[in-house]
Amino acid sequence: MILESALLDVLPGQEEEFLAAFDEARPLIAVQTGFHSLELRRCLDEGRGSRFLLQVEWETLEDHTEGFRRSAEYRRWRDLLHRFYAPFPEVEHYGEPVLRA
Repeated sequence: MILESALLDVLPGQEEEFLAAFDEARPLIAVQTGFHSLELRRCLDEGRGSRFLLQVEWETLEDHTEGFRRSAEYRRWRDLLHRFYAPFPEVEHYGEPVLRA
């Protein structure tokens, strides 16, 4: 299992429109091979209410990078969501936990 993580800086004032678009986009990723779960969290720190943390669990790295990103569903995902980001998010992938508490 791998964890995809991205900080999404949404254009200020467009947070609610982004959340509505994300709700529409969510089923596009949920049907992908290797998809396990998704969490979207809003930053609570003062002055950061336009920042969201996206975390997606995939079975393999390739399920995300080759499967989803090369799919027709990803093209629709991109059309729905990418217009909200400034700057464009850096997406990172993490392996299994090395420590749990």
